Amino acid sequence: MDGTGTRGSGVAVAHGAFNVVGGLWPLVHLRSFEWVFGPKTDDWLQMTTGGLLVSAGLAQLAAADPQSRAHARRIGLGTALTLLAVDLVYVPKGRIRPTYLLDAAMQTGWIAAWLRTPCPTGAGAAGSGER
Repeated sequence: MDGTGTRGSGVAVAHGAFNVVGGLWPLVHLRSFEWVFGPKTDDWLQMTTGGLLVSAGLAQLAAADPQSRAHARRIGLGTALTLLAVDLVYVPKGRIRPTYLLDAAMQTGWIAAWLRTPCPTGAGAAGSGER
């Protein structure tokens, strides 16, 4: 395996673990999550977001071959861009606490890590020429 596959696997595992842990936090201990990120009016929304992050993270952790690494990359970029956008829109509006800017920094790091990791070739990844 070349360095591209190893690097892609490493980012997939690291980002997947980050998403699983971050998603489990409000599911397992909502009180501590809200202590850091502020109380929420809709607990169901926190539970839904947490569950989706756990699902995304588990899919990323399963990335073993080039095709699944391409999927992990798309999942990773999609979740990080979505969470970054939410952080950057709703912190300035005062809807969520400034502590979400820490999350924005992490999401920016994940985006950079994925963009520095070449797409797996021949796996239908963006830019591989397959559709």
